[in-house]
Amino acid sequence: MSLPDLRAPGDAAPRPMTPREIVSELDRYIVGQRAAKRAVAIALRNRWRRQQVPPELRDEIAPKNIIMIGPTGVGKTEISRRLAKLAGAPFLKVEASKFTEVGYVGRDVESIIRDLVELAIAMVKAEEKEKVERRARETAEERLLDILLPAGPPGDAGAGASTAASRDTLRRMLHEGRLDERTVELEITKTISPMVEILTPQGMEEMELNVRELFSNLLPKRSKKKHVRVPEALDILAVEEANRLVDMELVAKEAVRRVEQSGIVFLDEIDKIAGREGAVGPDVSRQGVQRDLLPIVEGSTVSTKHGMVRTDHVLFIASGAFHIAKPSDLIPEFQGRFPIRVELGALTREDFVRILTEPKNALVKQYTALMATEGVSLRYTDDAVDEIARIAAVVNERTENIGARRLHTVLEKLLEELSFDAPELGSREVVIDGAMVREKLESIVGDEDLSRYIL
Repeated sequence: MSLPDLRAPGDAAPRPMTPREIVSELDRYIVGQRAAKRAVAIALRNRWRRQQVPPELRDEIAPKNIIMIGPTGVGKTEISRRLAKLAGAPFLKVEASKFTEVGYVGRDVESIIRDLVELAIAMVKAEEKEKVERRARETAEERLLDILLPAGPPGDAGAGASTAASRDTLRRMLHEGRLDERTVELEITKTISPMVEILTPQGMEEMELNVRELFSNLLPKRSKKKHVRVPEALDILAVEEANRLVDMELVAKEAVRRVEQSGIVFLDEIDKIAGREGAVGPDVSRQGVQRDLLPIVEGSTVSTKHGMVRTDHVLFIASGAFHIAKPSDLIPEFQGRFPIRVELGALTREDFVRILTEPKNALVKQYTALMATEGVSLRYTDDAVDEIARIAAVVNERTENIGARRLHTVLEKLLEELSFDAPELGSREVVIDGAMVREKLESIVGDEDLSRYIL
């Protein structure tokens, strides 16, 4: 498992992030929820620590899975997503409720690991393409020059020297952008997708994928000629060369290793599969989903088209609001696989003010950047931010509490007219103050029935 590196002043070599540094990085995007941030930071650091212990003990150290309990919109998913980005690890978010009887979509729980492997392969492939990008670009450039200046008849030394000089001239023109308006004819090869439908039993989706891949390999590849401009042709050829240079066997092997050693699965809405022991009806189905999930959470071997994948050291982070059910309603075996429990608190009006302004991706900054694309400069006064936070908090209290997601709804309603008129306004500054916020939203907030549908 490779943790992100931070280089401290005077350090000769990069070092992995400490839990304190991980929390500090999460603070840049997520307001509050200190306990949850500390729990995931320790879990991430423990993965690095595990790699440092003697090999005979390494396999015995299981990941400490986490269950986060808290209302919707308080940052549970965002914490997990940012954690995965920090770790550079394969990350998959899945709704646990989709495996229940009512919402079942015909996939078995092992598809979680297969999807995680595919994400890891895309991640590793992108990294490998980046490594060979320069070589691929150089080779693509040579191929493009071959198209622009076909070789002359063999054996003519004079023609060869003339062609070399012309090739150098073309190369210089290409670098200077003087060939950007020219078009060339490329022969692009595409694999024909088989137009067949394969019906497989529930839980056998992997067989369907394998059969489709087999048909794709058997069918011939189709070539198509296409006229494109020189810059686009260079990009197309560079992608082809990069694909040719990347060893997909090594990519698959590295992807499987990353999933096994550093994969993170976020199981959302885990409370929707909690059922009381001895109950009948839907509760039985929910317990069945827990028993299906249990093997991959405990540690098992899942068959994928890229080989067998062990889940013993995949980190599982579960989350749920637990409004109706309680964590104790989960079956004991499932509870035992989530030893770390963290409770996230509801967001207050003060938290909303911070969410609007402090994070690197703060909502106020997002909307300001969006309007700037139309030449409109948005400026929010302090009392406007306070008023937006107040209205969001009031609506959450009166209707359904959806946490920070309410801020999106309030801001969209506030800026709806401006967003519509922005292209016709030209370059100008618009000041959003408290009076404007009250004027546009107070009547809606005052009408409780109306706010249920609008905010």
